[in-house]
Amino acid sequence: MARFTRIQVAQKMVETGMVPLFYHPDVELGKNILKACYEGGARLLEFTSRGDFAHEVFGELSKYCAKSLPEMILGVGSVTDAATASLYMQLGANFIVTPVLREDIAMVCNRRKVLWSPGCGSLTEICRAEELGCEIVKLFPGGTYGPNFVKDIKGPQPWTNVMPTGGVSPDRDNLKGWFDAGVTCVGMGSKLISNEIIANKSYGELRQQVVATLAIIQELRAGKKITI
Repeated sequence: MARFTRIQVAQKMVETGMVPLFYHPDVELGKNILKACYEGGARLLEFTSRGDFAHEVFGELSKYCAKSLPEMILGVGSVTDAATASLYMQLGANFIVTPVLREDIAMVCNRRKVLWSPGCGSLTEICRAEELGCEIVKLFPGGTYGPNFVKDIKGPQPWTNVMPTGGVSPDRDNLKGWFDAGVTCVGMGSKLISNEIIANKSYGELRQQVVATLAIIQELRAGKKITI
């Protein structure tokens, strides 16, 4: 069962401006990645469900967060059907992220008041997601659409909150493009938690990278009012 309400999750996305994405089948490695991100200031992490028995790994990480990282909001991404969403919510998922707009997932998440963020690629999909109760829409793949897409949809729909995933990196110019366009937060996977960091178990480097990235985001958003 989720430890954080959907409003708490949405507010933390606004507050920090970043959701790291990560998957690895090794539970102990996953714990170290979570700890490094947490110590670097991240308070959300999306576990991407992409491997066999991924739910078992997530269950262990969920218990770890509840015991050792009490403010870490752990969610699940790459969810493609309602049954999988329900399974992960039973294991403590605090938010559900999908690559596409699925109304069946919206219904099971809304029933439990768990935040869900569907991958959308058109204004029509975004509008439907919001009609279904979505607070923060995932723009996916972000690199395909780019910051100008966000800027254009924020014109007629300034209330829309967008989180691009894919095509986002920790360098300042990339982040500036997205936040100047009006995104609420960004999802960041291998550009932040790189294969090299994982292979070398460079947890200190990851912690420093998270610190630096969050500092850039706070600088870029200074003076801007972002609400849910």
